[in-house]
Amino acid sequence: MSVNKVILLGYVGGDPEMRFPAPDQAVAYLSLATNERQGNSGVEITEWHYLVMSGNNARLAERYIRKGSRLYVEGRLRSREYQDKFQITRRRTEVFVDFFEILGRQ
Repeated sequence: MSVNKVILLGYVGGDPEMRFPAPDQAVAYLSLATNERQGNSGVEITEWHYLVMSGNNARLAERYIRKGSRLYVEGRLRSREYQDKFQITRRRTEVFVDFFEILGRQ
């Protein structure tokens, strides 16, 4: 048995970027920032997560999610490799969103 489950609570870094690989298929890409305090020093570290939403979730994201929205997300991790514009191979880990809830604005 194995489990691939991610739960995040953070703030959206920018409006969703929409793509339509097929006329009736929507995919939304957006970033989510989470913060944590490191040790007793009180230094806050921000981690950026890349979210992928498809289907109805993508359409809801396009309509309601904006930069600064506070978002609760449940999903699965997936990693992929791609080549950037300089032909350098990059690896990106993304969260494929199964469920999300908008909790308000900052």
